[in-house]
Amino acid sequence: MADKLFVGNLPPSTTDSALSGFVTNGGFKVSSATVICDKVTGTPRGFGFVELAEGEDLQRAITGLNGKDLDGRALTVNQAKPQRTSSVKP
Repeated sequence: MADKLFVGNLPPSTTDSALSGFVTNGGFKVSSATVICDKVTGTPRGFGFVELAEGEDLQRAITGLNGKDLDGRALTVNQAKPQRTSSVKP
């Protein structure tokens, strides 16, 4: 999880390839980029995750990309946190 970015406040039109291109244009190599969509409607939920290529500096990417504009929106970029497991009560 150390090399994965959380990118929030994405415009609704953002695709996986557009997110990857945004990070690449910022000067970072990308292994994968995924915009998270609603399971039922398939519409983007406004955030995504970018896995940086091996050897990229995560903190430098956060500093370099946080607050940058994508289609009129200032993005929020942080280190991705491990996915929480939901606890189901009996």
